[in-house]
Amino acid sequence: MKKVKFFVSLLLIIMVVAFSACSSGGGSSKNTIEVALWDKNAKESVDKSIEIFNKKHPDIKVNVTYTPWEDYWTKLKTSLGGGSGPDVFWMNGPNFHQYASSKLIRDLEPYIEKDSDYKKDSFYPTVVDLYSYEGKLHAAPYFIDAVGLYYNKKFFDDAGIPYPDETWTWEDIEKVGQKLTDKEKGVYGYTMDIKRSQSVYYNLIPQAGGYIISDDKTKSGFNAPESKEAFHFLDNLMKKGISPSAKTVMETEGKQLFMSEKSAMIPAISVSAGEFESVLGDKLGVAPLPKGKERASIVHGIGWAMNGKTKNDEVAWDLIKALTGKEGSKVIAESGFSIPADKEMSELWLNSTPSLDLQVFLDAQEYGVPYPVSKYTSQWQDIENKEIQSAFLGQKPIDEALDIITEKMNEVLEKEAK
Repeated sequence: MKKVKFFVSLLLIIMVVAFSACSSGGGSSKNTIEVALWDKNAKESVDKSIEIFNKKHPDIKVNVTYTPWEDYWTKLKTSLGGGSGPDVFWMNGPNFHQYASSKLIRDLEPYIEKDSDYKKDSFYPTVVDLYSYEGKLHAAPYFIDAVGLYYNKKFFDDAGIPYPDETWTWEDIEKVGQKLTDKEKGVYGYTMDIKRSQSVYYNLIPQAGGYIISDDKTKSGFNAPESKEAFHFLDNLMKKGISPSAKTVMETEGKQLFMSEKSAMIPAISVSAGEFESVLGDKLGVAPLPKGKERASIVHGIGWAMNGKTKNDEVAWDLIKALTGKEGSKVIAESGFSIPADKEMSELWLNSTPSLDLQVFLDAQEYGVPYPVSKYTSQWQDIENKEIQSAFLGQKPIDEALDIITEKMNEVLEKEAK
C-alpha cells in the first residue's frame, strides 16, 4: 500500500512539474500567445497579421480577446499585477508611463538591436517619442491618428453653403453652424462631445495659443487665458444652441447624433472615417480643423506592448513584428481602419476610402501637437474630466473648474517629480 501511495504521489509531482514547464508566465502556454485590445473594428487587420505570423509559427495558437474600453485597463492592470495577463496588448499614451515605469511592459530595445529588419526611423517620430521611456522604446508603434472636421455634405448643399476647407477659423464654425442649426428638426450645426477631450478641447487649447501641460511636464496650462478662451468658445456654441448641451451628449454620443444626421459637423479622430463612411456614404466629407490663433491638431497613436513577465518573449516579439512591420502596416492601411505608424505605408491608407480627402490627416502630422501625457496622466485626467463635466452641466463656473484642475493637476505633477 505504501508503494502505491508513493507512486501516486510521484505521479502527481510529475504532472505538476510538467504543467509548470508549459506555463509562460504571461498567462499562456508555450504553444499559445494571448493578445488583448479594445476595438473590434481592428479585427480584420489583426486577424490578417496573425496569418502572417503563423506562416513562421504554424504551431503557435494566437488567442485574441477584445475587452470594451470601459473595462480594458482595470482588467489589464489586475492581470499583469498578478503575474499573468496577455503576452501582447494595446497601449495608449495616457497609461504608458505608468506601465513602463512599473516594468509591467518590456523594454523592446534588446529585440530591436538583434533584428536588422526593424527600423525605428520607419515610423512617425511623434509616436516613437510617445512610447519611449528613458529613451528606449517600450511599445511598438502600430497606428497614428489626428483630428479633422467631418461634415455632412447634404446640409451644406441644401443651404447653398460651400464646404469647409483649410481657410476656416473658429468664426466659421459659429457663423455656418448657426445657419445649419434647425431647432424644429432637432438638427445641430456643430456637435462636440465634451467627454472626448482628444477630439475637442485638447485641440482648441493649442489653437488658442495655450498648452495643456508644459514641455517639461511640471505645469498645467488649464487656467491660462488661452485655455479659458477655448472653453468659453465651446460654452458659447452650447448657449446659442449651435451645439447640443453637455447633458444631451452625455445621453447620446456626439458621433451618434452625427451618423443619424442630427448634426452637420463634428470634430473627430481619423479612426472614425471608416465608421462614418459606412453609414453616411458619399454624403460624408472631411476638412482640416478650423484654426484659432494657430493651426493645431492633437496627434496620438496606439502601440503594441509586451508583458513584462512573459516567457514567450521571442515569439511575442515575432508577433509584434507581424503586426507593426511592413506587411502588417500594409494590412492596416488597406483596411482603412487607421493610419499606419509606418511613414511609407501610411500613403496606402489614402486610397482606403476614395470618397474622402484623407490627406487632411497626414497633413495634420506636420502641425500636430503631441497628446499630453506625464507619468500619472490618468490621475490628473480623472480630475479634469470630473471638473469639466461639472462646469458644462452648470454646477460651477467654467473658470472656477479650470482653476481647480490646474491646482490639483500641479499637485500630481509635483508628486511625479519627487
